[in-house]
Amino acid sequence: MQVRLSAPWTDPAGRVWAAGDTIDVDAVILAELEEQGMVEEPKGQASGSAETTTTPAAPKPTDPSKIGPGPGAPPADDNDN
Repeated sequence: MQVRLSAPWTDPAGRVWAAGDTIDVDAVILAELEEQGMVEEPKGQASGSAETTTTPAAPKPTDPSKIGPGPGAPPADDNDN
């Protein structure tokens, strides 16, 4: 996940990042940075907001030939009589 730092930070590998740098972090590091108040909040978004700043991807088109019963569907009737 990409985040922008609001303060200088040294990552676990020892690399020093400046305030305003955008870095790629995992969920654990993100939680630690947020706990320390070191992540910039997007404009118009309050801390702890449930809003997301990512743009959802458009749904993939469904191929009608691949639509079928789900795994919980009853077995097909083999008798056509």
